[in-house]
Amino acid sequence: KRRILNREEVESMNPNDETCGDRKPLPMSQCALRSRNPIREIVDNLVIPTPPEDKPLILLSIGDPTKFGNLKTPQIFVDAICEAVRDFSSHGYTHSAGIPAARAAVAQRYSYGGSKLVEDDVIIASGCSGALEIAIKALASEGDNMLVPCPGFSLYQTLMESNNISAKPYNLLPDQNWEIDLKSLEDAINEKTRAIVINNPSNPCGSVFNKQHLLQILGVAERHNLPILADEIYGGIIFKGSKFWPIASLTNTVPVLSVGGIAKEFLVPGFRVGWILCYDNNRHDLSEVWKGALKLTQLIIGANTVVQPALKTILTPQPGSKDAKTLEAFHYETSKQLEKNANFVADTLVKVHGLKVIRPQGAMYSMIGIDTSVFDDSISDDVAFSQKLMDEEFVFVLPGQCFGMNNYFRLVLSPPIKKLEEACSRIAAFCEKHRL
Repeated sequence: KRRILNREEVESMNPNDETCGDRKPLPMSQCALRSRNPIREIVDNLVIPTPPEDKPLILLSIGDPTKFGNLKTPQIFVDAICEAVRDFSSHGYTHSAGIPAARAAVAQRYSYGGSKLVEDDVIIASGCSGALEIAIKALASEGDNMLVPCPGFSLYQTLMESNNISAKPYNLLPDQNWEIDLKSLEDAINEKTRAIVINNPSNPCGSVFNKQHLLQILGVAERHNLPILADEIYGGIIFKGSKFWPIASLTNTVPVLSVGGIAKEFLVPGFRVGWILCYDNNRHDLSEVWKGALKLTQLIIGANTVVQPALKTILTPQPGSKDAKTLEAFHYETSKQLEKNANFVADTLVKVHGLKVIRPQGAMYSMIGIDTSVFDDSISDDVAFSQKLMDEEFVFVLPGQCFGMNNYFRLVLSPPIKKLEEACSRIAAFCEKHRL
């Protein structure tokens, strides 16, 4: 029979004392056991060396646009946040799906043609990752599966497997600017499939799907009566020659849940505000799913209430106003800088023996292929390449295996150009040193 110990007995216990018996630590929950991040599993096994003073470590591994200090959110957003802080009405709880005015602003900003949104079609979440978690749990149950891109953002797998939902990969085609292999996509569908996840523009690839390809994807979804879960967080970062088409703007028959947020477009990943948009086109295919998503918001009791009031300022400025022009200039300059960086990296590394460059079309990443056959035996795969590059040249890139793709590496395009010049120079020297 168990007896509750009194306070004196507990305080006198020494956990290292053998007299405490055979007590074992309390077990981890099954949900926690299933929670794993492929990036962490690989990166945690990489050894980060101590660089010399004259050759500092260059981090091209972290997708945080604020990391280097060269990209900053516009002052208009900062001022709106300060105003919200001074307004004590934003300090308390709000509806778990978000402040009504903020939801209305998001709905206005992301309504397209026949795909009109209203306040009730929007859920404000704790970042885009929080939006993804709610959407995934609303769409699928334990034992179901969802289709995810390969290479792709590893958080999809993390969130799904934590909830005992299978993440079934479909292939992207590097020789076709990372378009979806439609046969691979269709072959992955079975009776347990609940949705197709697409990421456009792509992390880690930096690709942007054209209109024709998006229509092909919608065709697959319609044939199999599946909704689309569209991760469109990078939709505001597009390079010259490409155009972003929100997938919901191209259909009135396929139901779409789109997730996004302010993290990357406005350079504030720490503000933790994202959203889910429900494009159901009055067909009510997602009516029960959306009720479920609203119920799931009760688990977080709402997102950041200081940031939400500022969404109206940055998302729906008066057309032609000073604020609208300021924000337009900000977006233009941010994309211009990232495009300049992307082109520099592509133009430089395409000349390096053993590397395969696929020029990014948007977002803030580039995936670079590695031809291991032209390097010595120490470069056996992308993990070995990344570790030795860090050991010898102090440049930290992420192995492609973090995203499900062997013999590629991902680098971020957000650092200042001078830092990218130095990084590319070191990568080129490293490849030359190890070439056969």
